[in-house]
Amino acid sequence: TYKPADDEKRAESCFYCHGTNLKLKGMETRDTVLGEMEFPKIEGWPNQGVGRINLDESMGSCTPCHTRHTFSIEMARKPDTCKECHEGPDVPAFKAYKASKHGSIYSSMKKKWNFSSVPWIIGKDFTAPTCAACHISMLANTDGEIIAQRTHKMSDRLSWRLFGLIIAHPHPIEPDTTKIKNKDGLQLPADFDGGLASSFLIDGTEQKKRAGNMQAICKNCHSGSWVNAHWDQFEKTIEDTNNDVLTATKIMREIWHKGYAQGLEKGKNPFDESIERMWCDSWLFYANTVRFASAMCGGGDYVVFADGRYQLSRRTRQLYDWLRLQKRLFPQSAPVAIKDNFFPAFAMAEKKKIPEKSMPGHGDLPQTRRR
Repeated sequence: TYKPADDEKRAESCFYCHGTNLKLKGMETRDTVLGEMEFPKIEGWPNQGVGRINLDESMGSCTPCHTRHTFSIEMARKPDTCKECHEGPDVPAFKAYKASKHGSIYSSMKKKWNFSSVPWIIGKDFTAPTCAACHISMLANTDGEIIAQRTHKMSDRLSWRLFGLIIAHPHPIEPDTTKIKNKDGLQLPADFDGGLASSFLIDGTEQKKRAGNMQAICKNCHSGSWVNAHWDQFEKTIEDTNNDVLTATKIMREIWHKGYAQGLEKGKNPFDESIERMWCDSWLFYANTVRFASAMCGGGDYVVFADGRYQLSRRTRQLYDWLRLQKRLFPQSAPVAIKDNFFPAFAMAEKKKIPEKSMPGHGDLPQTRRR
């Protein structure tokens, strides 16, 4: 029998990176070389998650970036350290970075870089950004002018939260995202119609400020026209992938409405059934991959085929085919029509009787092609 995750499973999955809430459960006596001694029994330990709540109610842990004993700034500035919690497929930041031009420069030139200098001088100590350069480090140009102040608030230079739940959105105001509630009462920053829980998210003015902070770093190596064009393309990708996810979600909403799966309309979990998990793939993995790759690569093979645009379109097609099969197997007297304009390519195929195999992104679901 499949059961929900217990504390042990959570500790080595989500809480491994996000952190546990440490609690003192009592004391125990142990034999040591110095005789019997009392030690605390701590629930949630061991854990090094960055969002850990400690016994003294302080929050956070340094060890994800600065490991114990060395506490090295050099280690914190290398992308390999970030890989531990940011390799994906839900947050494929490290993989996208490795596939980018910046990642290629890092791989080739890192032995010549100075990772310990403070401030970190662009063009002298390093010649391509790492994760720390964009998100954390105090940076200066070769004239000694400070370009970016040090911060340990990772979102200070981020105007968009690329991790779509279910779509990309402005960053939450507070790091405690459990406080967020969308219009359906879920702890999500967006609802299934694409509406945002705006009162919990930064506004346009703050987004513009944070974008400026990030672009100021970029412009120390790139021209303004390059940076602006890249940013325009990046934000267009956010818009496109959000629309793609909402297309898949419209299909999923009809599946719920017709009773082929049990969702919010029935007061049920909208994420646990097999077809719902297929829908989750579209926004949790594929749309996220496209956005991260767009932000760091500006396009290329990774955006399309490494859990990117190809897989996103294929998953949407699979959802559509699955719904169509259910309609044939279990017809209803008052079907809820899928509007032609929400997925033009599919609507066109239906009208013109285009063979399914010629459809772009057609999924590999043999059972849905049986007649």
